[in-house]
Amino acid sequence: MTIKPLNVSTLRRDLFASFVVFLVAIPMSLGIAVACGAPVAAGLIAAIVGGVVAGLLGGSPLQVSGPAAGLTVIMAGLIPAYGWPATCTIVLLGGLLQLLLGACRVARTALAVSPAVVHGMIAGVGVALVLAQAHVVLGGTPRHSVLDNLVRLPGRLLHAHPHPALLALLTITVLTVWTRLPRITGPRLAGALRLVPAPLPAIGLATLVAWWFGWDAVRVDLPESLLADWRAPVLPRGPLPEIFGAVVSVALVAAVESLLCTVALDRRRPPGVPRADLDREMFAQGASNTLSGLLGGLPIAGAIVRSTNNVEAGARTRAATVLHGVWVLVLALSCGPVIEQVPLAALAALLIALGAKMIGAARPRELRHHREATACAATLAGVVALGLGEGVLLGIGVAAIMALRRLTRLSVRVEEAVPAADDRPGQAGWHVVVEGTLTFLGVPRVTGALQRIPAGAGVDLDLNVDFMDHAAFDAIHQWRLAHERLGGRVDIDEVHEAWYERAVTGDISPQRKTPPSARWWAPWANRRRRSEVPELDAPEVSPSALLLAGVREYQGRTAPLVRPIMSELAFEQKPEHLFITCVDSRVVPNIITASGPGDLFINRNVGNMVPRHGSRTSDDSVAATVEYALNVLGIRTITVCGHSNCGAMAALLAGGTEVEHLTSLTRWLKHGNHSLARFLDAEPDGRPPLTRLCQINVMQQLDNLLSYPWLRAMADRGEVELVGLYLDLETADVQMLDRASGSFVPVAEENPGDAADAPALA
Repeated sequence: MTIKPLNVSTLRRDLFASFVVFLVAIPMSLGIAVACGAPVAAGLIAAIVGGVVAGLLGGSPLQVSGPAAGLTVIMAGLIPAYGWPATCTIVLLGGLLQLLLGACRVARTALAVSPAVVHGMIAGVGVALVLAQAHVVLGGTPRHSVLDNLVRLPGRLLHAHPHPALLALLTITVLTVWTRLPRITGPRLAGALRLVPAPLPAIGLATLVAWWFGWDAVRVDLPESLLADWRAPVLPRGPLPEIFGAVVSVALVAAVESLLCTVALDRRRPPGVPRADLDREMFAQGASNTLSGLLGGLPIAGAIVRSTNNVEAGARTRAATVLHGVWVLVLALSCGPVIEQVPLAALAALLIALGAKMIGAARPRELRHHREATACAATLAGVVALGLGEGVLLGIGVAAIMALRRLTRLSVRVEEAVPAADDRPGQAGWHVVVEGTLTFLGVPRVTGALQRIPAGAGVDLDLNVDFMDHAAFDAIHQWRLAHERLGGRVDIDEVHEAWYERAVTGDISPQRKTPPSARWWAPWANRRRRSEVPELDAPEVSPSALLLAGVREYQGRTAPLVRPIMSELAFEQKPEHLFITCVDSRVVPNIITASGPGDLFINRNVGNMVPRHGSRTSDDSVAATVEYALNVLGIRTITVCGHSNCGAMAALLAGGTEVEHLTSLTRWLKHGNHSLARFLDAEPDGRPPLTRLCQINVMQQLDNLLSYPWLRAMADRGEVELVGLYLDLETADVQMLDRASGSFVPVAEENPGDAADAPALA
């Protein structure tokens, strides 16, 4: 795996990020331990082990692991059932199971769980957290059953203890206000406020108020040392299937939570950070949980809140994750009396705020759009009513039923048509269209529709099906034979694939799908020469006819394939790169980057130029694109791509005389004068002059981008990366600018086995 070299600047960023994450991890770890009913020290042990072990071994360098909020429901049930030492054994065995899964390299299979089920699970855990911690906030003790907590909540409200309730209210108020302060303060103070995570002032102020006024509120009970009460894990006593189920639940829930965090974090990793290795991350989580269980800690998983804070604080290597674990260890060893002043009600309020965020993470609008809200709701209800494991299994079952229903969806339309020419007088014609997947499940529907057709009628049966099993074939074939025996006519037209015809002829060879008639990336002229597009067979075809023929080909072949992707992107775009390139028709950004819809935010102009800041020839179109890309879309990589034989550069070399009659183009080409001056100052090196200018122009446009002060500041802080590419049209090769040498070098091909470890092109 490629690792970013650790220099002074990187170390400074990692050091600061580790301290920010440490401030978030302390209250979270204590709160989760309290919510589980485990010793408070168990939360700190899990934070230390997760930071150091998972940080050193993990496949996602910037992911922060620690006590798993998603496992609070499971742990709250296991601890009273088996006792704490036996529960530690279950955590240890769960870690060993994760090690086995990591060694078998099956991490990606955990992502096969429907996101709707995962969102429902997270929301259900959020509901359980809120209901349980509401009792602590009101001065009581939570029950182990979510429903029991819900039933007893009204009684607890009537007998609420004022001091814990006021401390919790103060904590939630600070959490809410602190995140909004940067919007109403000046820019300098806003920057300072963003550096301090909200949980720290919230817990700190609640602790100070409780101490100052001497309020009656239960505090954190910390042992003299982390391992003072350590006892060797013991084997749990109980039915073996139940113990095995507990181990599997801990291992799989923690694994799925970690892998989902890894995938989410990988989408927003800063430039230069290697891609995540899911199998390595699974192995690291297994090692962490094994050690945490041995030392008496809570189960560990990747934490999205702490990981996001780590990235936003500027972390660049795994050193930030490891150092955060070291700071937790130092604090636990040296600041025990301070931690023991923290009121449990403040930690409970923090967990209530976390639970509310987890409930909001269900994203019901998106799930309704994809018709998966039912699976999410079933999982949520199952987690609340039955428990985490049972709820997840219920959600998976509902999702499987819904998927099966989609896969076997069938549409049958019966229409009375105009009689065919060979039909007998008075004989009605019928048109039947069957679309979808035709299996035995759809046989009653199809046969019911066919049997309503009068005997002796002419029938045109269109089978637009992607699969037909033997039961469906036999039903249709027997109906056809019977209908024709009674004098009727049946014409079967298979629109999609010849399932019926192959069954009749006994052809048992694998189904061969008709290959596309034309390469989607080939120019119209190539396809016209090969007569692959019927509309292009005419001797003379107008440009508009060419365009319409292409649209029809897209509608018939490509649109059905990209429709699921476009439906996901319809309401929001999250491109990864701003791609500035030439308007030249031979340069197709999505081809040379192997990208698809939603990946590139593209700006095309003559000569792939960026007007300098304060240029006399004003033009804000490119600057507006850059501002929107970085400040609204959150893009952090800008690529300028030039190409060989660029007409704009050729015009610059000719002094602009060839385009003097084109006033707008002449005015635009003035933005290339800096490129031309740089070309004239450079020494010839054997390359053709036009090639040199085309490549120098790319380097100059990257410098032009840095002429904008706000963008230069972002680049200096490492928040944006600039990339130069050059496309050789003759060879179709792409070269990348090496800023150190000032030359363009070939982009090396990636070995398939190293794909997961290789850094991104940008």
